[in-house]
This record gives sequence, structure tokens and C-alpha cells, in this order.
Amino acid sequence: MNGVHDLGGVDGMGPVPIVEGEPVFRAEWEKAAFSLFAMSFRAGFFGVDQFRHGIELMDPVHYLESPYYEHWLHSAEHYGVAKGVIDPDELDRRTEHYLQNPDEPMPVTHDPDLLDFINAAVKHGAPASRDSDAEAKFSVGDRVIVDNDSPRGHTRKARYVRGRTGEIIMAHGTFIYPDTAGNGLGEDPQHVYTVRFTSQELWGPKTADPNGSVTFDVWEPYISPAV
Repeated sequence: MNGVHDLGGVDGMGPVPIVEGEPVFRAEWEKAAFSLFAMSFRAGFFGVDQFRHGIELMDPVHYLESPYYEHWLHSAEHYGVAKGVIDPDELDRRTEHYLQNPDEPMPVTHDPDLLDFINAAVKHGAPASRDSDAEAKFSVGDRVIVDNDSPRGHTRKARYVRGRTGEIIMAHGTFIYPDTAGNGLGEDPQHVYTVRFTSQELWGPKTADPNGSVTFDVWEPYISPAV
């Protein structure tokens, strides 16, 4: 998807402020938003790639102006409504109620199994590797070019590497393919490689560090042999 979320290699957006001693959460509601991912994942609302795509569907101005965990809320709400679990009208009523009664406590639900799942997911994540009988089309040392197209829907093929040539330096096996999983088309495991690009290949000889390089993980359908 070609939206404002794909900011890799983009300049003119201003500095990235680094706050010393920045808290993990800036507000209490962010704690609840953080827990929504694991709960929604367990409930089958989405996988990681669909979750990311839900964020990409935000209005561009809203995306840029809203805090990080509001993006998470948007994705959880999007899939909850899409699956019929959340009634938008009820959500609006509850939102208005808490805006008018900000000190009222949130409903409490006791679910020990859910808590155990969240604790495990937060600490260890969920592996994206999948077994596949497909043979790898590329090997370490191969020079490849990233296809220079503009796929619709979710993709992990960043704009700044499209059309660029690099060398495969690692092969990782097969993993969930984001371009199908994120678009609701199944996992379709594909081989993943780490490709090293010179800075000059990415940014041009006039501005790039002549000794610099960038590594980027690509799924096999993203690349073709470099001529």
C-alpha cells in the first residue's frame, strides 16, 4: 500500500525527538490500547499483517496527527466492526458516555486464560515462520533487484527499495507472506532473504555515504535476478 505510513527514506518531515526517560505509556488509555492487540489476535480478529493494514487504512491526516496507540485503537475498531463484533452505534454511545463521565471506571472482566495469553504474547511474540516444500529460488551471494511496482493493499515492500539492486547476504527460510495475509488471502509462506544495498544505490552518489549500506528483509515474490 502506498500511503503516508511508508516513511522510510523520506525527508522533510522534521526531526525525530528523542525524549530522555520517556515513559512506556503517556496516558492510562494507552495501556488498554496496548492490550487490545493481544486480545483481538486471540479472538481471531486479525493477524499481525492485517493489524498493520488496518492502521494503513486510516485517513492520512488523522494518521500523522494522532498518537501511536490511537493507530492501534483504529485497527482494532476497524476489524471489530468488520466482523460484526462491535456495533458502531453502541461504540459511539459508550464513547460519549465516558466523555461526559471521565472518572467512571471501565468495566472489569476476569479471564485468567486471556491474561496468560497476553503475558506470553507480550514477552515472546508469535512466530511467523511456516513450513513449506517450496524450493528457494535464490541463494546467498545472488544479486537481485526489487520489483518496481505499486501493489494495492498491504505490502512490506517499502518504496525506497523498489527498483534497487542489492546482494543477498542471508536466507531465513519460509515465513507468512504479508501481501496475502495482510489482505485476508491466507498465509501463503514464502522464502525470506536479507538483502544488502549500498547507500549510493539507494540515495545516489551525490548525497550518500560512500561506505554505507542498508539491509532490508524481502519476501521472494518481491525480487528478480539482477541482470
